[in-house]
Amino acid sequence: MNIPYKSTPKSNPKAKTHLLEPGLLSRRLAASVLADVVQRRLALDERLDTYLSLEPANEMSAQDRSLVRAIATSAIRRLGTIKRALYERLLGGMPQSAPKLEPILISAVAQILFLGVPDHAAVDTAVRLAREDSNSVHFVPLVNAVLRRIAREKDAILKSANPLRDDTPEWLAKRWSNAFGPDNALLIADSHQDELAVDLTVKSDPEGWADRLGAVLLPSGSIRLTNRDSIAMLPGYLDGEWWVQDVAAAIPAKLISAGEGKRILDLCAAPGGKTAQLAVTGASVVAMDRSDKRLVQLRNNMTRLKLNVDVLVADALSYEGEMFDAVLIDAPCSATGTIRRHPDVAWTKTQEDILKLVALQRKMLDRAHLWLKSGGILVYSTCSLERDEGEAQIEALLKRDPRFSRVPVSADEVGGMGELITEAGDVRALPFHFKSKLEDANPRLSGCDGFYAARLVFKG
Repeated sequence: MNIPYKSTPKSNPKAKTHLLEPGLLSRRLAASVLADVVQRRLALDERLDTYLSLEPANEMSAQDRSLVRAIATSAIRRLGTIKRALYERLLGGMPQSAPKLEPILISAVAQILFLGVPDHAAVDTAVRLAREDSNSVHFVPLVNAVLRRIAREKDAILKSANPLRDDTPEWLAKRWSNAFGPDNALLIADSHQDELAVDLTVKSDPEGWADRLGAVLLPSGSIRLTNRDSIAMLPGYLDGEWWVQDVAAAIPAKLISAGEGKRILDLCAAPGGKTAQLAVTGASVVAMDRSDKRLVQLRNNMTRLKLNVDVLVADALSYEGEMFDAVLIDAPCSATGTIRRHPDVAWTKTQEDILKLVALQRKMLDRAHLWLKSGGILVYSTCSLERDEGEAQIEALLKRDPRFSRVPVSADEVGGMGELITEAGDVRALPFHFKSKLEDANPRLSGCDGFYAARLVFKG
């Protein structure tokens, strides 16, 4: 995806030093973000928010702030391709004595290959950033030479790139190939090359809201925005008529026959999308999360949406409250299904992380019977592509506890999209599902988060 960018003109000579060349400041901030994500495995969105809240960034134009996000996000989304291009041309490898050099080079290559930035601008600013660092200044000739070569060989680099081989960590590529087959694994990786449009869940009249917002109505009833307008400025936001929620993330709550007279427990509820879905039916909902900070956001969302729910700060591993008609466990997970929206997940998660999360999920499932009335419904879901966190968890629970049995999901419950239903009757959404007729013109409008959901009944 090429996003042409034109840097903001220089400020007047009397302005502060850091404002003289906003284009250079944008690259400096982007390189700092990339250093934290690539070398320290920190979250991309959090680091962007941190650096863009610093005083120099506060004085940047909206265009230059957007450039910081564009560089950092594109670099992480295509990190494997970028590193391959660099390491094939750095015969001596990345200089270990200059740790700041790697993020500077990654940032520059992202601009050259994917952002439509003029080659000379990307090369020049990278050289200048290298000169600013005492450890990197000795490698300025190397920076200049390798980036100019990549610019010359741009077409060949892009033609040879493979999203599964290059832009997916090897351990994830193997897991997806084993779980879904090599062809689907490639489709998953290919879908991660493009960001995903914003989806909304509406309280009522999805067709009307799709027309009003110029959005696409998806088969399951969610609507997908076709533009990049500010969410808070769209009609219906302040009136609480809808909320942001990926189309796949909206499925689990639909598997509960919520309504007036039903008492439902929503575990790990923040930020509240599923809570809102349940509450809008008239059900009595208890939204529980162990993080009071995260529940502040949930409370704010419920206030805007004009929905009443009971909010409870508690840990699911120790909670022993009342009995419910239904329980929704949207469990903590590796979030590998959200890579299109959060490309850093692919590079910051490890197999060890998954093992720890699997153990936590199992503990939560083993406590579900404590909260369910006889005949109550349990819906378990994760935004993960890993079968360990989805299908395998449910199969193991059914073997451990015969009081639970599966209630298969029908295609009608997911907008007639039979491809989402597994042989066992669970929901498995992959990032390339929910194809759009507008995909060729705008890849953002096709796809969804990777998601898994299963519905069980507790026989008591």
